[in-house]
Amino acid sequence: MTEHVRPSNRRLALILGGLAMFGPFSIDTIFPAFPQIGEQLGADKLAMQQTISVYLLAYAAMSLVHGPLSDALGRRPVILAGLVVFVLASVGCALSTSLPMLLWFRALQGFSAGVGLIVGRAVIRDVLHGHDAQRLMSQVSMIFGIAPAVAPIIGGWLLGWHRWPCIFWFLALFGVGLVAVVWRGLPETHPPQARLPLEAGPLLRGYAGILGRPRFLRLTLAGALNFGALFLYIASAPAFVIDQLGLGERDFGWFFIPMIGGMMIGAFVSGRAAGRIDGQRLANIGFACCGAATLVNIGYNLLVVDHALPWAVLPISLNAFGIALVFPIVTLAILDMYPYQRGSASSLQAFVGLLVNVVIAGVLSPWLSHDGLSLALGAACFTLAGWLFWRWENLATRRTLRVPKSPAGMEPTEL
Repeated sequence: MTEHVRPSNRRLALILGGLAMFGPFSIDTIFPAFPQIGEQLGADKLAMQQTISVYLLAYAAMSLVHGPLSDALGRRPVILAGLVVFVLASVGCALSTSLPMLLWFRALQGFSAGVGLIVGRAVIRDVLHGHDAQRLMSQVSMIFGIAPAVAPIIGGWLLGWHRWPCIFWFLALFGVGLVAVVWRGLPETHPPQARLPLEAGPLLRGYAGILGRPRFLRLTLAGALNFGALFLYIASAPAFVIDQLGLGERDFGWFFIPMIGGMMIGAFVSGRAAGRIDGQRLANIGFACCGAATLVNIGYNLLVVDHALPWAVLPISLNAFGIALVFPIVTLAILDMYPYQRGSASSLQAFVGLLVNVVIAGVLSPWLSHDGLSLALGAACFTLAGWLFWRWENLATRRTLRVPKSPAGMEPTEL
């Protein structure tokens, strides 16, 4: 394919959605194998939780590099290089014979896994603007949302066929398939004349400038903390599904499918609402859904001792629906602030969110996952914190800016 030919929006959504999927696949596919891996490698539950923390730490560290690399070298070569590294890391995980060896290759997976999501966001803004960008972002979110739902189900099926290394062989094959799709189907969207030099000094100053803007931090933390309520349950899935719901290693779909169903419906509604409902209002509706889900979840856990399906997962599904309404609005608002540094802005947004997720997976999940009420209260704290930052942004916008009817619901400038 020549570089100047752009695929249709539907095809682009499929490609970018697939790229965004292999990050969540790396986390969720191995959940059903936790007991088996721990038994073979002599690792307890806390040690197995570190396979997530190490992955996310590496993901967060490299997320600061993926965006600027794509700003300097182009989107396509950075995505392809990241995919190749991911394939090699997955092979290393499959061949691991000890927990330290597995953790090392999990870190290598994390270094590469963010390239699809982070650079993919910049690709969307390279080719589309306004309501069209919101629609494509929502379509990508719908495809991306499939990954956490099907990944643990695939992991359970693979465990029924063979032992845990086959999960990492599957991830390697998935990566190879993405390399072929990107090679043939994704053109370069960031032309040479628009590229920025890759120099440490300007890069650090650019990051400092982005982080120095209060509006960036308000928007980023609003999205990251709001998603943290959901990620607390994702990181605690082995304990929640097996210990609290009393299900087996092949039954993760009972938790993930309703949750991701809510997220996909929210992404669909967000896409349909583009150009019809002001972005700021749509995000307010999303936060209202998250708040309602939080109250229902706490109430259920106060009233019920033994969790039962579907009631234990329905509040989580509503929370995911609300998050899917909020996240595209926040992300597009951030990217609109930096038209010449979209890769860097996307990287920093991902970095902040990943740091929150690292704390959740490494500290809060092991601490709170012993019972349902603790998880519900922990998730409520994240929802409240995210809404407070969003409320702060609304008040600041109302004081200092004219609020247009834009997809992000806000001006891309700030005092």
